[in-house]
Amino acid sequence: MMLHNSIRLLNKTCRLPPRQLYQLVAFEQQQNQHLVKKREYSTAGIMEKFDLPQRLQGSAPSVWNEYIALAMEYKPLNLGQGFPDDAAPEYVTKALAEIANDENPLLQQYTRGFGHMRLVQAIGKLYSKLLQREINPLNEVLVTSGAYEALYSAIMGHVDVGDEVIIIEPFFDCYHPMVKMAGGVSRFIPLKPTKTEGTISSADWVLDEQELKNMFNSKTKMIILNTPHNPIGKVFKQKELELIAELCKKWNVLCLSDEVYEWMVFDGNKHIRICTLPDMWERTITIGSAGKTFSVTGWKTGWAYGPANLIRNLQMVHQNSVYTCATPLQEAVARGFELEMTRLDSPECFFNSLPRELQVKRDFMAKFLQDAGMKPTIPEGGYFMLADWTNLEKKININSEPDKYRDYKFTKWMTKNMGLQGIPPSAFYSDEHKHLGEDFVRYCFIKKQANLEKASELLEKLKNN
Repeated sequence: MMLHNSIRLLNKTCRLPPRQLYQLVAFEQQQNQHLVKKREYSTAGIMEKFDLPQRLQGSAPSVWNEYIALAMEYKPLNLGQGFPDDAAPEYVTKALAEIANDENPLLQQYTRGFGHMRLVQAIGKLYSKLLQREINPLNEVLVTSGAYEALYSAIMGHVDVGDEVIIIEPFFDCYHPMVKMAGGVSRFIPLKPTKTEGTISSADWVLDEQELKNMFNSKTKMIILNTPHNPIGKVFKQKELELIAELCKKWNVLCLSDEVYEWMVFDGNKHIRICTLPDMWERTITIGSAGKTFSVTGWKTGWAYGPANLIRNLQMVHQNSVYTCATPLQEAVARGFELEMTRLDSPECFFNSLPRELQVKRDFMAKFLQDAGMKPTIPEGGYFMLADWTNLEKKININSEPDKYRDYKFTKWMTKNMGLQGIPPSAFYSDEHKHLGEDFVRYCFIKKQANLEKASELLEKLKNN
């Protein structure tokens, strides 16, 4: 049909014999088809050439992207994401406002790449006191774009292709993808509860000692420790840390210690920094966060400290990716540290008042979760709480959600139908161990009291259905 139409059109504009017209149009159409095919081949070649690189393939979609989109659509009470919904300490935000209007123009420009001098000096001074050893702020401290970048720089800077990295489950979900990007091999070991009835504490979640010993071998480069732990809230005890330390020394393994919740410890528990154990300073990189320390998660300012030879590797990654972090934010965090160091032993110190406030919120959440029929694990630290939700299964229809894992079904059903959002803990497990997280939900309790009370009311409503 198209060929005949083309012939009629040409016949109106030029006088050629019909046979020649037919041959001309047929030739043009053949050329057009060739160009289309060539374009298709070219597009396919372009698409194939720009596929996701092999080192990035196989990583699961981020639970945060999925659940942020869910929250934007359904606008639930968000107890899923780990950020405060109340004001940060006034002296910290006021400092930033003052810096923005400071007469010193250099406070608005690039600062030292490995950390603003005022901040690295403050960090060095603080941890020198806490660790009872002198920390050199110039080569034993690195300021990063959040603790996230500190983790990334540590893993990329120390893990080589084929190196094994031990990851304790459940884990902050970026650990494994970062190891994979570095060419490393993740080896997973889960914390498991030793009891399922009665009041359950995060201390009841433990590693199997023999299983942990079996994880270490000549290929092991690193173990990632998170204490206080997210999402369980476990504060690792002296004996547990000593076992990890002995294995690190025996196999010459680096310990990457994620301690961003270091100030949030409850019930008289004590946060022990593994780098203070005998012969562990020289094999430990410790990570901290201004976002968690001062309740300013949007500032994305973190740090790593450790021996100069280990921090040097992080500096190499940092200088060739991030280069330098925001000067005004670093200056404000430094001023915050300087103030708090003058009152470290005082009840007014934010590092001391915050855990007191959080413990009240923790206890309130634990009670309303129990009243609703859930079984919470009472955290010793951090600001997250895991709860077994399976007693509520008869009251809801999780099968209306198409997801593979039950905790995803539960949290999505609750978001859509009850207006309360939590996070599915199976997102913090390897594929082989995801079933260990399916009966739980993670909630965050560093929220306004009014919002915690609203969550209580929503669960009471579900209970009475």
